Amino acid sequence: MRALHVAMGAGEQVRGTTSPNPPVGAVILDSAGQVVGVGATQPPGGPHAEVMALRDAGDKARGGTAVVTLEPCNHTGRTGPCAQALIDASVAAVYYLHPDPTPQAGGGSTTLRRAGITVGQLSAPTERADALEPWLGAVALGRPHVTLKFAQSLDGFTAAVDGSSQWITGEQAREHVHRDRTQRDAILIGTGTALADNPSLTARFPDGSLRPQQPRRVVIGSRNVSHGGKTNLERLGFEHYASPQEALAELYTTGARDILVEGGAGLATSFMELGFVDRIQAYIGNVVLGEGRGVLTSAVSSNLAGAQRWRRCAVTELGEDLLVEYRKDEKL
Repeated sequence: MRALHVAMGAGEQVRGTTSPNPPVGAVILDSAGQVVGVGATQPPGGPHAEVMALRDAGDKARGGTAVVTLEPCNHTGRTGPCAQALIDASVAAVYYLHPDPTPQAGGGSTTLRRAGITVGQLSAPTERADALEPWLGAVALGRPHVTLKFAQSLDGFTAAVDGSSQWITGEQAREHVHRDRTQRDAILIGTGTALADNPSLTARFPDGSLRPQQPRRVVIGSRNVSHGGKTNLERLGFEHYASPQEALAELYTTGARDILVEGGAGLATSFMELGFVDRIQAYIGNVVLGEGRGVLTSAVSSNLAGAQRWRRCAVTELGEDLLVEYRKDEKL
């Protein structure tokens, strides 16, 4: 369904700006099936996707169809219930991609049906990225959804023997990383990486200027990064937590739902050992090293039979490099 692709694209555009609310996209079709309204969830406190799409459609929504990436909400919070907004607009049908998993907001489909509106659930297109996946995962887990990101050589090393790692991947891959950062609620690194590399963790354009949307920047570890490092990271806006558990709990409480673990190997190993990694982003550069530093500092499985398997969900060509993404799948 073309309308669903448009709605998913609208949701993708606002990813990274809506947490703790989901990045929902919505489309309104008029009675003839033409797109007359498109909307996406606004930052917290602002209108939801359905309301934005209805505003865009105006009177053309009457007798039409709404296509939404998440079941319309059924509760009043900082904004009114979207199910009632659709009823008030006199739409004839509503189709949604995901049911709302939250007890306080779910049930919109029942309300719509009781008002005489046709309601149906759609199947996700396999070729399209789903901006709601991290939010849905976070709701189910009760903690932020975690993506572990790393760049490696063709033979699996993240740095050469001398420790150099800039640059394993090329410009297109690095630009993709910065675009991806704008869609995250927070980026996490370990204290070792913070002290050794003094990273900014900002999302930048190729010319070095800052992108409008920036993630929270988080350092995890017991070492003090306020003194003795190249810069005072906390003064520059970094949050500092002693452990992954403390970081995830506080980040979730303060609204983060979609976070990226960028380094280093010690922190990556901790998240893997704790079972906190939900998705993997492996940027594979066109270089062979033969020897060097690995992605992790220690084994997370002693044999192949006991090793966790992951389901490949996306492969993206970035110049001479590849981004291969995997998600956790308990069925494998």
